[in-house]
Amino acid sequence: MSVVIKAENISKQYKLGAVGMSSLSDDVQRLIAKLKGKEDPFLKVGGENTRDKASTANDSKFVWALQDINFEINQGEVVGIIGKNGAGKSTLLKVLSRVTEPTKGQLKYKGRLASLLEVGTGFHPDLSGRDNVYLNGAILGMKKQEITKKFDEIVAFSGVAKYIDTPVKRYSSGMYVRLAFAVAAHLDPDILVIDEVLAVGDIEFQEKCLGKMKDVAGQGRTVLFVSHNMASMKALCKRGIVMQYGKINYDGNIADSIANYLAGLNTGTNNGTIQSSHRTINTGKVFFKQVLVKNEEFENGNSIYFNNPIRIACELEFLNDFDNVIFDARIISADGIELLHSMTLYDGNYCSIKKGIINLTIDIENKLQPGKFFVNLGVHLSDGLTLDYLEHILELNILNVSKDNQKGLVYDFKLGYYRLNAKWQIN
Repeated sequence: MSVVIKAENISKQYKLGAVGMSSLSDDVQRLIAKLKGKEDPFLKVGGENTRDKASTANDSKFVWALQDINFEINQGEVVGIIGKNGAGKSTLLKVLSRVTEPTKGQLKYKGRLASLLEVGTGFHPDLSGRDNVYLNGAILGMKKQEITKKFDEIVAFSGVAKYIDTPVKRYSSGMYVRLAFAVAAHLDPDILVIDEVLAVGDIEFQEKCLGKMKDVAGQGRTVLFVSHNMASMKALCKRGIVMQYGKINYDGNIADSIANYLAGLNTGTNNGTIQSSHRTINTGKVFFKQVLVKNEEFENGNSIYFNNPIRIACELEFLNDFDNVIFDARIISADGIELLHSMTLYDGNYCSIKKGIINLTIDIENKLQPGKFFVNLGVHLSDGLTLDYLEHILELNILNVSKDNQKGLVYDFKLGYYRLNAKWQIN
């Protein structure tokens, strides 16, 4: 197969606290260096893109969002780009889509590229949905006749036919992304680049999008896909590129890539200490201070007998009073699939929490099949604002033997993720 995308030593530098790339003073220093035949002085400086470390007075004002990125993608490959928030995934897609230029390095690609990076990218808010379809098509290099030929198919897929002549500034975010994806996917791109924006759509539309991306790939076109949904990654992609701190950490088949990504999130801690790498969202108003699995049988707390209940004990600090708090817990499989979810709102009420330290205990019925699982924990407000969120803060190892094992059974690791409670009747 021919190479359609080639990245050679791609690096992207940003200046912290600046809206643009640099100030007038920086530009003058660059110009002087160029006239003297010297290297850009700012390319020699710049910190690693580590969002979990606070800046100090001695740190550089510049940071490398991407550093020395090298890869080749062949025609027809479907590649998932995986990494934590801030790893550089979206910056890489912006460079690939020519939204921003790399500071160093060279990017080459063949064919027509369509991208969907964030809600509304490439749409003019004052134009109708119809006009924006034609505008996007023209940007992609399509002729009006070609767009007209695909127009009805685009509108039918998007599900916004009733509002196609309404200015898109009046669209909801879901309608916006529906139409934007439909345009990007139906105008026959050679390369389709999709960021996490599909999370805006509902479940039905996400499934339609995945199906359409499979169709595009099946036609020999190339797809690059960023998502935190590992199930979607496994369903769509054959290859994965794992990013960390603006660099490529792993490049291989999708199963190994997901395993590599999850291994980087694993905690292994048994003392309840929260590492900054697990805190993916925080507003500075609420903090999980300690998280432990309470377990009488095992010292490290992370091993649990099959069918034994799971108890998680948390200590949190609230820096303000809140009347509409929601706590939530999620259990994630070792291959990144969100299996179980519980939140206090399911009991019908919001929680009223006063400023200070609180203790939270979560008791979970354990019907998990033997294997390795992870726990995510969050604190939210009723309007959807996330106050603090921890990913993979706990590792659970469900053993293949039960505590009360009178029958001597060894439970199999290969019988799905969850043991159903079911009644069997034979007449």
